[in-house]
Amino acid sequence: MTAHPPLAGIDVDFETSPPGLAPRTSFRLEPIDGADGLYALRSTSDDLRLFVLDPARGGLAYDPPIASASLSAISASPDEVRVFVVANPADDGVFVNLRAPILVNARTGAGTQVIFDESAYPLRARLGA
Repeated sequence: MTAHPPLAGIDVDFETSPPGLAPRTSFRLEPIDGADGLYALRSTSDDLRLFVLDPARGGLAYDPPIASASLSAISASPDEVRVFVVANPADDGVFVNLRAPILVNARTGAGTQVIFDESAYPLRARLGA
């Protein structure tokens, strides 16, 4: 996966709510100062916030296959799509969900979440392990 330059804060709109986040569809993606590749994905309607990581900037060797239908859903070319994984801090480290990446069209802010069926991508992978 190619490391893209960091994104400045952008609005991200999902056509349908990501799983577990209904009814929210509008978010703001904001970089976290001092943490390369880490962002807060904040709901624009309430206080909900997720941490997401650009896997390439976070040092992960993660290059999942992105189906053309997923690119079409956000009207993105392969060069425009940015891939993020949800990051969850815990007492024993930071874990990322590699099975359900969030795709964002860096040009338009359109977003979608892809959920892979195969277990090749874990739901909870520890960073730095």
